[in-house]
Amino acid sequence: MSTATFTTGRAIRLTVLSLGALVFLSPYIFMLSAAGKTQSEIFTSALSLVPQTFYYVANFTKAFSRVPMGTLLWNGVMVCGLIFFFQVLVAIPCAYAMAKLKFRAAKLLMAMVMLGLLVPIHATALPLYVAFDSASLLNSYTALVAPFSISVFAIFMFLQFFRAMPDDLIHAARLDGMSEIGIVARVIVPNAWPAVTAFAIFSVVAHWNDLYWPLIVISKQGYATPPLGLMYFRAAEAGDDYGALMAATMVITLPLVAAFLLAQKRFVEGITMTGLKG
Repeated sequence: MSTATFTTGRAIRLTVLSLGALVFLSPYIFMLSAAGKTQSEIFTSALSLVPQTFYYVANFTKAFSRVPMGTLLWNGVMVCGLIFFFQVLVAIPCAYAMAKLKFRAAKLLMAMVMLGLLVPIHATALPLYVAFDSASLLNSYTALVAPFSISVFAIFMFLQFFRAMPDDLIHAARLDGMSEIGIVARVIVPNAWPAVTAFAIFSVVAHWNDLYWPLIVISKQGYATPPLGLMYFRAAEAGDDYGALMAATMVITLPLVAAFLLAQKRFVEGITMTGLKG
């Protein structure tokens, strides 16, 4: 009886999870299907996921020929990598100080971090644009990276993680004569990789997919990020060639999918250990 119940319950859970996964994957499945179809086949009344004529080579050729796809991907890697580097460089020492050091302004800083989480980039876009324009920094990596180099979400996330770390580990390092910087570099960072990996997914996905800010500060294709490149693709000769557009979208989203699949174990571990579970 118990075995049958367990098997039935497990089958129900797997069915529900499979249906949920199918719902979330359906846009990507449709995109994969449309990337291999001609324009006329995409707009036929018959809904078929399998292309009648495999048009993948032609559509992907258009995707790589009508916009500099390599440059777009490289810009995405550079911008996301620099943003993530500076965010972690700033957030880890700040979170460590707030979690493990005792000083009067700790509660005030915590309140400022919480308030910072409420301020969207849209509220500061205009003054930032004016500042970059005055400094002649539009159409540059600096304009794309600098506004996001400090992440209050990263500080909050690492703060939750560091609070769970045992104080004895830090006291032992101090007894060995380590400075606070040495403790951060040699004790905190090596033990914080699950949280770093989890935050990396959040940071890279957010800034790889960001269109709002690059659309404001970038007007040259040489500095365009992947989402902005898709807009250039539609504005080029492709027009409403949705098969080629879906092929270009697949090329741009594939690095994110691959990165998540490679880091999913660390991502789940980091979310669990930082207490950010739903």
